[in-house]
Amino acid sequence: MSALSFKLTPGSLHMPLQGHSLSAETILEDLAARADAFAARGMRPDDRVFIGHGNCPNFFLDLLACWSLGACVIPLDPQLTSFEVGNLLRAARPTFLLEAAEFSAAHMPVLKEESITVIDTGPDAAFRAHGTSESRFLERLNAAQGDALILFTSGSTGKPKGVVHTHETLRAKWRALSQVIAPDSLRRSLCLLPTHFGHGLICNALFPWLSGNDLFLLPPFSPQSLLGLGDLLDRHAITFFSSVPAVWQLALKGQPPSGAHLREVFCGSAPLSKDLWQKVANWCGGANVRNVYGITETGSWIAGARGDAAPADGLVGTPWGSRFAIMPGGSVEHCPQRGAPCEDGEPGHVWVKTDALMKGYLDREDLTAQQVCEGWFSTGDIGLIDAEGQLILKGRERDEINRGGIKIYPADVEAVVATSPQVREACAFACDDPLYGQAVAVAVVPEPDCAIDLKALYAWASEHLAEYKIPKNWYMLDSIPKTDRGKINRDTVARRCAELPPADMTQSVEGVM
Repeated sequence: MSALSFKLTPGSLHMPLQGHSLSAETILEDLAARADAFAARGMRPDDRVFIGHGNCPNFFLDLLACWSLGACVIPLDPQLTSFEVGNLLRAARPTFLLEAAEFSAAHMPVLKEESITVIDTGPDAAFRAHGTSESRFLERLNAAQGDALILFTSGSTGKPKGVVHTHETLRAKWRALSQVIAPDSLRRSLCLLPTHFGHGLICNALFPWLSGNDLFLLPPFSPQSLLGLGDLLDRHAITFFSSVPAVWQLALKGQPPSGAHLREVFCGSAPLSKDLWQKVANWCGGANVRNVYGITETGSWIAGARGDAAPADGLVGTPWGSRFAIMPGGSVEHCPQRGAPCEDGEPGHVWVKTDALMKGYLDREDLTAQQVCEGWFSTGDIGLIDAEGQLILKGRERDEINRGGIKIYPADVEAVVATSPQVREACAFACDDPLYGQAVAVAVVPEPDCAIDLKALYAWASEHLAEYKIPKNWYMLDSIPKTDRGKINRDTVARRCAELPPADMTQSVEGVM
């Protein structure tokens, strides 16, 4: 069976907090009209289109309308600053931005600079069909080929790293998932994760919705929604949702659901400990709770624990539409096609092969060649295969900071903080956070003889970084430790800072050094 055999058939969309729903019939009418309107504005095959909103019906309608015209969609994080939006604009060179008026107004100077056509697709926008029927729209949508989606996993402030997925790789992902997840579990799915990254978009939202099921949308990581999650699951008869460990820091404080409807609950994007796994399973009653493993480059989920698996640290189960190899290294010299794997049960670098592997990194053939070798992808994770053929993850090779499943790259933070006129050097790293698991910390070396104004420094970061990237803890150091090759030694920096109290960034302090 080919990847193209997964037929896209949108289901209904619901906004439970607003009490608003769109039936599948209404959605198809809107999609046909919306696609005609975009075509009338000049949208053509292979155009790249930014979408600046998320977690709402208009996001999904915009996405499918673009796909039916052969355009490639790039979801934006709505929290990005104009500085970050401009950086991604220059990297991706989109032709259009689809968004509600308030987003485009906030970023209008940079949008004008890059000559982007803005189409307001907010709640008040109205579209009228000009000849495309609903059946014709579905034919075009299901026949779409080529680039479909670009997801930026880093580089909003540095050198962008955009993961390019085609319609073929996305359909391969959904076909694989349809073979391991019971269709009845997906009848009424809930998405409470951001729709601008792979886990929330490709697997938690698009897979069940485009399988013809009802999809319920919440604002991402809404504290109010998470504290009342049990009641919401019962009121809307939710059968499935995915999550990240940070979700459960709040959800477990609320009343659990009755268990009458919930079938499956997934948790991914960040390590799920045995203890938290058991607590989630208890809270969910009779539902199967599965730890899943996914990477943006592979269209997210590539493995999952069995529904009856006993909770265990690092257990992510058996491959889904993929193959794993545990190798002594993560560089192409250790590609599974070129070297011998680790012994059974021996930890090593996790490589994966799947039909859902990305086309490559946007305009980064050098980076693609570093991580893809003869169809195998180096995940950057360390793990082993146990006696039952299950993948056990032991840790991450990379330096990324995992804030509730949202990946933050230290270089993005450093690129902003170090450009402050007060700062000579900066090093970002992960620190513990009781709600999100990890948050951003940064060590700063002031310019010589500079009296640091902490309040001004914090304001600088807030102006140039999305809220979730702003460091939680700030430390002032005389120097940043380096390796013998001149590279920042983040572990040493983190250990040194752990012995110091973080600075109070709400104060204006002169002469910290």
